[in-house]
Amino acid sequence: MKNVLVLFFLLLLASCTTKKASSRLSQEFLKGKRLAELTGKKLNEVSGLASSINNPGLLWAHNDSGNDAEIYLIDQKLDIKQTYILHDIKNRDWEDIAVGPGPDSTKNYIYIAEIGDNDASSQLKYIYRFEEPILDSTGEKITVTTFDTITFQLSGSRKDTEALLIDPQNKDLYIISKREEPVHIYQLKYPYAIDDTLTAVQAGSLPLTQIVAGNISADGTEILMKNYNHIYYWKNASDKPVLELLKEIPQEIPYEAEPQGESITWAIDKSGFYTISEKNKEKKSYLYFYQRR
Repeated sequence: MKNVLVLFFLLLLASCTTKKASSRLSQEFLKGKRLAELTGKKLNEVSGLASSINNPGLLWAHNDSGNDAEIYLIDQKLDIKQTYILHDIKNRDWEDIAVGPGPDSTKNYIYIAEIGDNDASSQLKYIYRFEEPILDSTGEKITVTTFDTITFQLSGSRKDTEALLIDPQNKDLYIISKREEPVHIYQLKYPYAIDDTLTAVQAGSLPLTQIVAGNISADGTEILMKNYNHIYYWKNASDKPVLELLKEIPQEIPYEAEPQGESITWAIDKSGFYTISEKNKEKKSYLYFYQRR
């Protein structure tokens, strides 16, 4: 009889846990819609995606380690409209990209995150920042020669990181670790010097793992993060600072499984968000859009 009661208790506990987890599912977004299949040879290892502000309706994308030091301005059919090359820079392991405010309040900036480190062997990480370009009608490749290099290390031990977020309210940068549980949040407070090696200070943690991308909405009121199996969503209903908001349990948005999805970005108008995966020989990869209901 005792064993029966124990079994009943465990089943009841499991049932309660299931209900609690399911109650955190967000109903704010429709199922992910396939906008285009990834077939081009250039976008073979997409690890960063960001909505353009200066070029409405277009997206910025880049590949990760071992590829050219290039970013691509693409449309929603995954056609490359223009290529921008960072002069004299190597793509050691670019893992994320963001568009947001910068030193000049009248301009928008691109932030490219050279922050990947699978083997946790590199002391220094880099973020390349430059004014967001406007599409050149010629469509020719353009070399970017003027950009800032934000050089930093993580406080504590070396770690692999793949997610970069910029707070549009105060320009602080957040870097999220990947290969641990919980993952940790590292912060670079604005203004960040470009003539010194900075330390990104550990500022919190999340009871998650394998975080590969993140994005804060252009108005600062919503946050997305993802790993290979889940999309996490925070809604800032009471105007909390980013670190306070991230202490809350996120909602989960039902995820259209991708072969190796490492990118996520809000649409600038917050009508929804996009995801995309690296190309895979065995499974097709798509640009998805999750429309807000």
